[in-house]
Amino acid sequence: MDTFEKLLLRLRSQPLQLLQVSRLEGSGPREVGAWMAVGLDGFSLGSVGGGQLEFEAMAWARARLGGGERDTVSRRFALGPSLGQCCGGAVTVSMRYLPGPADPAMSEAECQVLRQSLTPPEAELMPVALFGNGHVGRALVDQLSRLPCRVHWLDSRAEDFPASLPAKVHAEHSDPVQRAVATLAPGSLVLIMSFSHFEDIELVAACLQRRRERDDLGFIGLIGSKSKWASFRQRLLGRGFSEAELAGVCCPIGVPGISGKQPEVIALAVAAQLMQIWGSASR
Repeated sequence: MDTFEKLLLRLRSQPLQLLQVSRLEGSGPREVGAWMAVGLDGFSLGSVGGGQLEFEAMAWARARLGGGERDTVSRRFALGPSLGQCCGGAVTVSMRYLPGPADPAMSEAECQVLRQSLTPPEAELMPVALFGNGHVGRALVDQLSRLPCRVHWLDSRAEDFPASLPAKVHAEHSDPVQRAVATLAPGSLVLIMSFSHFEDIELVAACLQRRRERDDLGFIGLIGSKSKWASFRQRLLGRGFSEAELAGVCCPIGVPGISGKQPEVIALAVAAQLMQIWGSASR
């Protein structure tokens, strides 16, 4: 269940106030668009920045809920001595009422509009293409589903995908799996961790070929050891790829310094590496 689904689930039992950062002046703890939902019973979901800012924003929301106020309003919070914060900027927070079960249920169209208003613009989402539905792949999808990214998840074994997927994850069966490389979104950060070394090397070769022809993949990462890459490297050289082209493949993957072979540990290291790459490309 993703965060938005948790929001809808809570709305089945109570009305909420939705707080969202609508303007940022100078330095602030969260970006424009960051949101949280607040209930009268102590429930909260999401964050608009933490600290005294969030404490006062939540108190404001609960006061309006308790008073039955439903109009949309905004409030500017100066992040200075009055809040005990030293960010040096100011945050404007907008608030709108979300009806609970006593009101007519939201239609599917209304739910979609609400989801879109709480989702970062598509251009701000990191595009990840993940090949492999094994233990690490599943742990990585779980990790990435909570980050600002969209995941194109591919495997040659269609029956192995989970029955339900997070909203920003799209699963696709492709056999042979390397055929899907041509359809990836431009700028995709590609991760290769299939169930077989045969598929892995075919995927690397397809990604290198696409880079040669279109040069529009932001990253090619291959799970494995240095010895696995040494073997792949020799075979790919034999296929006509140059040293310069092979230098564009990252293997092993993950930020250095994070040890451990548990799927969740590897997923954490890889997700951190992707965020570093995407952050550098976006600046």
